[in-house]
Amino acid sequence: MTAQAPRRPAEAGAAPAGHTPRRKRRPRAGGTVLTVLTWAIGLLFVSPVLWMVLTAFKEENQAATDPPTLFFQPTLDRFSTVLGADFLPYLGNSLIATLASTLLVLSLGLPAAYALSVAPVKRTQDVLFFFISTKMLPVVAVVLPIYVAAAYLSVLDNVWTLVVLYTAMNLPIAVWMLRSFFLEVPKAIVEAARVEGAGLPRVLWSVMMPVMAPGIAATALICMIFAWNEFFFAVNLTAAQASTVPVFLTGFITSEGLFVAQLSAAAVMASLPIVVVGWTAQRQLVRGLSMGAVK
Repeated sequence: MTAQAPRRPAEAGAAPAGHTPRRKRRPRAGGTVLTVLTWAIGLLFVSPVLWMVLTAFKEENQAATDPPTLFFQPTLDRFSTVLGADFLPYLGNSLIATLASTLLVLSLGLPAAYALSVAPVKRTQDVLFFFISTKMLPVVAVVLPIYVAAAYLSVLDNVWTLVVLYTAMNLPIAVWMLRSFFLEVPKAIVEAARVEGAGLPRVLWSVMMPVMAPGIAATALICMIFAWNEFFFAVNLTAAQASTVPVFLTGFITSEGLFVAQLSAAAVMASLPIVVVGWTAQRQLVRGLSMGAVK
């Protein structure tokens, strides 16, 4: 018998017999082009905000040049001027109107959305359509009767009048959003809680609310943005005591002299609180707005 040659041990890293090595995927040109195009569109949309921030650090004569001044010595004088123009009272009025109206919207919208999603009735669709139809009415069509009613009740130039109006303004969209989030809660966990003897308050606060937390956060943030940016009611129903930040910004627009840099600094300070809130809650916002998007 002929002796067989001993097998050589497999070298480290050698592919087993019959194995076809995978080819490394090369980046596609189309994906690179799409990435570059996405970044370009994103920068295009953000460019006005970036330009506003840059202008806030310029002198007035530098902000009004044509072509624009790209290289300059940054200064904080415009921000000092804004703070010296009684900015804090306007900021306090905006915070009160925004936070209080958002809390009222959630307090009223959660029970309404729960009833329209978990225990709907025959006219549920009509109710939902009525809610959303109120957003189709132009604000200018209702400001006069609201002004007359506020004057009759002696609540003009009152921040709590704005709280009521902002609540009514944001409640329809909040009910629609919260109802869609309630519909995404698995019915199995609700039925299991009821089998265990949990009542309606326990099911609502201990079972459904933790699941809906991202959706509630997204709804609250959107209501805060709408209330913070609202201008028409504030400029027509307030004068000196209850004016908000958007009304404060109009005071820097003048027909005499230069005001672009100062207005930019005021706009940066006005948008900073809501930007900080949005940045802090961005994860909850993305999760809330994407609930139900992927099954």
